[in-house]
Amino acid sequence: MTLYPGVAVITGAAGTGIGAATAKAFAEAGCKRIAITDRNVELLDETKSAISSAWPDVRVYSEPGDISQEDFVNAFMKRVVDTFGSIDYAVNCAGVLGQSLRSHEMDAAEFDRVNSVNYRGCWLASRAELRQMVTQDLLAGDESGRAPQRGAVVNIASQLGIVGRPTAPHYCGSKAAVISMTQCDAIDYSRDHIRVNCVCPGVIETPMTTSDQFTIDRLKPAINIAPMGRMGQPQEIADAALFLCSNRASFVQGHALVVDGGYIIN
Repeated sequence: MTLYPGVAVITGAAGTGIGAATAKAFAEAGCKRIAITDRNVELLDETKSAISSAWPDVRVYSEPGDISQEDFVNAFMKRVVDTFGSIDYAVNCAGVLGQSLRSHEMDAAEFDRVNSVNYRGCWLASRAELRQMVTQDLLAGDESGRAPQRGAVVNIASQLGIVGRPTAPHYCGSKAAVISMTQCDAIDYSRDHIRVNCVCPGVIETPMTTSDQFTIDRLKPAINIAPMGRMGQPQEIADAALFLCSNRASFVQGHALVVDGGYIIN
């Protein structure tokens, strides 16, 4: 995968989930400046150490924080620019699962908890990234005639932003909002040479989906419905995000790339 030279920012990058896999994928693809954030300090440090060990020529800026807090997001993005000079790729991975509840069983605190990260946090991050990108010089196109770009944003949504499932109205709604936001931003920033897309994963084998037996049992029907009949791997989502940032996707705009083992077509 060919990347324009530049700086990548990945939220939700701790541990062994999608964000960490995405940060490593950028390093493997040759991105030399990577900024990562997550609420989990210890696991965020593990991601930074893993990148530095495997790709010692890659500079990693790491800062823990809550992506749902506006002051933190704005300050973090400013420090990224102060450190590296630009934000050229952004993959917004931070997200949480919701409790298994029907709407009449749910209180507003649970609704707000899920939406504050999945939608508000994604919007805060993408807004800050776009604010920076619109000020930047164009990155040159390539010898094949692909157009230059000023930046690329990829938001991690979900298959459940496209189709519903039982006892998940708050989660499904938050991910549908991410898809709609992505489409709106794609329209608004196309003439600024900024591409905005999203990835819609299916059930991915991460600590969030395998942390306890209740969650595992809850997700089994979704795994069984998908024609491929298995969980996806974080690297499979990272590869999709990397493609959408790369010059191979130079004419892809406002797209919701579904990577779900066939769940939504079954």
